[in-house]
Amino acid sequence: MSGPYTRIAVTVTFLRQDKPSALPAPPLPDDTSLVRVLQPSVGFYRYLYDTVGARYVWWLRRAMPDEEIAALLGNPDVSIHVLYRGGEPAGFFELEQRGGAMNISYFGLLPHAVGKGIGPAFLRASADEAWSRKPTVVTVNTCTADHPRALPNYLHAGFVPYRTLREVWDVPHRVGLDIPARLRVGPV
Repeated sequence: MSGPYTRIAVTVTFLRQDKPSALPAPPLPDDTSLVRVLQPSVGFYRYLYDTVGARYVWWLRRAMPDEEIAALLGNPDVSIHVLYRGGEPAGFFELEQRGGAMNISYFGLLPHAVGKGIGPAFLRASADEAWSRKPTVVTVNTCTADHPRALPNYLHAGFVPYRTLREVWDVPHRVGLDIPARLRVGPV
């Protein structure tokens, strides 16, 4: 790693669903729509990723060059889905086909939509979209840097933990994130 960074420690929980939920899906509010963005621009993707992830130390894609983001967005195994509420983005999720599995690579609400009660319905919509691709399993992970309700929401949605591990990340200062003190294990 070149340049200064902050070392943080997180516990990552890996979860899976082995079959779609049999429970009725909670409805998204009437003033919302879910749109698959067929050819997202790098700038729009960065807006979504950076805005959703700023509070939760989402740094990996911030550190990627535009060319790598463009290649990711052009990959047919990756799809981006945006939740709109009242005409503006309220959240997004990213799906990635990995062999027979479908991974929810990123999922989150923009800050103005957090705490409005739409998270569970939005999560269910993302899982249902993943299952519509006919995978053998749907996976997701979360960590202790994410919103405190992330893990309980995944569990409530029917995801089951299958592995946890402690990871240490060197988050480059150049990505411009405010690192919570509770995650820091030492600046370098």
